[in-house]
Amino acid sequence: MAKRTTNRPQKKLTFIDIIKGNFLNRDEIKVHYKFFLLLFVLMMAMIYSNHLVNKKIKIVNALKEETEEYKSRNAYAQSKLIKVKMESELGKEVAADSLMTLESHPHKLLIKLDSTDAKTK
Repeated sequence: MAKRTTNRPQKKLTFIDIIKGNFLNRDEIKVHYKFFLLLFVLMMAMIYSNHLVNKKIKIVNALKEETEEYKSRNAYAQSKLIKVKMESELGKEVAADSLMTLESHPHKLLIKLDSTDAKTK
């Protein structure tokens, strides 16, 4: 005897069925499993490429910070070099004029005026 096919009405899909994964056993899903497998593979590829992009962004940010550090070091070194060049040029000019550097620093002279002297003059 041949088995009779009965058309049972499908039970409505509920949120709990989706969470438990019971929707994967439905007949509509079994017919289109290749399509769902393709969707799954594409989602995995998208997640993996996003992961790679995040890694590269971290590397780029680290390199930007490093270049800023090197730029500031370069600016500091150039300012020191300019200062040394000016000192050596100044030393050559002073030697050409036969001037010598001071052994002791000059003293500051303070002159106080008496208020009585200023009125009488």
